Parts: sequence; C-alpha cells; structure tokens
Amino acid sequence: MVFYFKARPEAGDYTIFMGLDKYENEELIRYGFPEDIWFHVDKMSSAHVYLRLQKGQTIDDISEGVLEDCAQLVKANSIQGNKVNNIDVVYTPWSNLKKSASMDVGQVGFHNPKMVRTVRVEKRINEIVNRLNRTKVERKPDLKAEREAVNAAERAERKQQLREKLSYRILLRVKRDLHHSRFMELKQKRREELEKLEKERQAEIRSYKGLMVSEKMTSNKQIAETSKSLQELEEDFM
Repeated sequence: MVFYFKARPEAGDYTIFMGLDKYENEELIRYGFPEDIWFHVDKMSSAHVYLRLQKGQTIDDISEGVLEDCAQLVKANSIQGNKVNNIDVVYTPWSNLKKSASMDVGQVGFHNPKMVRTVRVEKRINEIVNRLNRTKVERKPDLKAEREAVNAAERAERKQQLREKLSYRILLRVKRDLHHSRFMELKQKRREELEKLEKERQAEIRSYKGLMVSEKMTSNKQIAETSKSLQELEEDFM
C-alpha cells in the first residue's frame, strides 16, 4: 500500500507519497524516479516520504512551502519524532540512495553524504498535516511496471530525438552536396568558357600571323624605291 498526498495547490501540482511499511519502502527505493526526493527524520525511525518533482527540476527547485509540507508529513509519521520538537529532517535525491545486500529491509544509505540536506522542524503544525491528510489516497501500484513504462517512454523519446537528429544531419549533408554539385557545375562551366575564349584568342593570333607573312608584306625600303620623289612629281606635273 502506498499513500499519496497533494502538496499545497498554490505551489503547483506536486505529489507527495510514502509506503505503508518497510516493505513498501523497499519497493519505493528500488523503483524510484529521477525526479523523486526522499525525506526521513534524522536519527529516528520514520516513514520514507517522497516528493515527485516536475521533469527537469532538481532539489534546488523545491519551494519553502512544499519543503514544509514534506517535513511536516515526515514528522507526523514518526512515532518518536511526532512527540518532540526541534527535530531534523534529512532529504536527498532518490538517485543518491544507496542500497546494499547487507542492509535490512527498508534500510538505506547514501552514495554521497554531501548531497544530503537538512531542514529543522520546530514543532508539528496540525493545520498543514490535516490539510495533507484530506488529500490522502491509498493505492496498490505496481511500482515495477510503472518504472518500466517510464523507462520505455524515455527510450522511445531518445530514439525519436536520435531519428530527428539523424534526419537533420542527412538534410544538411544533402544541402551541402547540392551546393558542392552546383559549385562544381559552375566551375566546369567557367572552365569551358575560359577554354573557348582561349581558343578564340589563339585563332585570332594565327589569323594575324597569317597577315604578317613576309611574301605578302612590302617594306618601307621597297616603297621608297618604287615611289617618285616629290620633285619628280612636280616636274611631271609641270
């Protein structure tokens, strides 16, 4: 059996939950979500209370109001902690919970003690506890199936993201290939134009050289020898 509670509505849509006993706590430890934050009364026996954050949120995103709800619920569900004031409640991300084969059922440790935070609870506030209890719902969830369903959804999402990324890369490659193909086409066209111009230039040079053949040319000396002088022309005229 797992008990579900709703945190104060003004803080957002947050679910708080805890197991009926140490066996449910064991299941919650095993099949938690990355968004889960674990709460427990420090150095005393208490329920294992979890807060499920929104996807993408971290422990730093917990508001003071929601933190107070979780701390009060943990205190109210600790036989010893509910009787005394000024207790400490520790909390840490679910991923930081450490479970070894030598531990008793429901017992838990931490991978990194530096990731464990503490909040002081001076006294029980009945107004908060009663409000939370009015939202309590009892369920017998298949925690393993829920976790597997989430894992499957996450795998499908990663595959979709990979497909989209691959499609984008293919599109970029096609565009790049098209640009390259167009560039090579223009380059080849330019080369052909230059070759054509060079052929025309060579043809003009050959034509000009043909006009410059010595047999077809008259030198200045030849012109001078065959031409009459100005005086001779004047005498002929007279």
